[in-house]
Amino acid sequence: MLWKFRVGDLHITGSENEDIVTEKDLEHFLHLLDGKDGEMAWQIMMERSTSNFTYQAWRHEPEMGPTIYRTKTVFEDATPDIVRDFFWDDEFRPKWDPMLGYFKILQEWPHTGSMIIHWIKKFPFFCSDREYIIGRRIWESGKTYYCVTKSVPYPALQRRDKPRRVDLYFSSWIVKPVESKKGDGQLSACEVTLLHYEDMGIPKDVAKLGVRHGMWGTVKKLHNGFRAYQNARKSEAAISRCAMMAGITTKISLDEGVDGLEQVSAEEDRAVEGQRGGDGRIDWKWVAIGTVAVVWGLRTGMIGKAVLFGAGQRIARRGRNA
Repeated sequence: MLWKFRVGDLHITGSENEDIVTEKDLEHFLHLLDGKDGEMAWQIMMERSTSNFTYQAWRHEPEMGPTIYRTKTVFEDATPDIVRDFFWDDEFRPKWDPMLGYFKILQEWPHTGSMIIHWIKKFPFFCSDREYIIGRRIWESGKTYYCVTKSVPYPALQRRDKPRRVDLYFSSWIVKPVESKKGDGQLSACEVTLLHYEDMGIPKDVAKLGVRHGMWGTVKKLHNGFRAYQNARKSEAAISRCAMMAGITTKISLDEGVDGLEQVSAEEDRAVEGQRGGDGRIDWKWVAIGTVAVVWGLRTGMIGKAVLFGAGQRIARRGRNA
């Protein structure tokens, strides 16, 4: 289905909603990665590797709320800047993520790089498509990037019956240089640690089955998409608006741990912004490896027909609101 919206002029810059993603969201992300002082039990799901990347995945099952997924991916021969841009670049994303049926920048703040994005993802036949309104922002400490995305309110875009809006969404990652497995001592690889959870309205048993059967296929597709993006960026073509915004970060110091978040001076931020020049517009998220793999596995037939039929029946029994 092709989605169309009469909100074409909602691409706004300004101070309204500017603090939609804040340091508290970054602290929440880092606290989850730390495991809440060891209270979170992570179950290993997958460990795979090829000649030019490695992948590990875990999950945590809280007593209430959706499953929390954590992954670590190491790309050989990759820089943090290009990996950061890849995950932010919604114009390129449909080339490797067939679920993304529609996206639009609703609002942006060029001095901080903050954005509000509208997504619609295509879901299997027994579910309605899902709608996301996502706020996102990037912090930088040294050569490490902290990319935070979460669902946010946006009253200007009214809620509708279909697609079904996802109100609980949190997907964030750390991108940093690491030593290559070549053993040459060079920081020529890039490590991405992702933490993701969302409530898509899909039963947990179906979600777990989808992850188990679809995750590795999704990961390989993401890796191929990154290499294609890496090659495309080697050309002198202008980068997308989303990728340009990814390069506008908030400088912080994490030397004192999570509670020691400190922003650098506003003057330094403005100096970084001034070095960019131009508005970078051209024609042209993660990424939710984990729960996205659920639907990817269903869509690509990686889950058997009998299982698919049974899952469809269970979801259908929950009512037409699924």
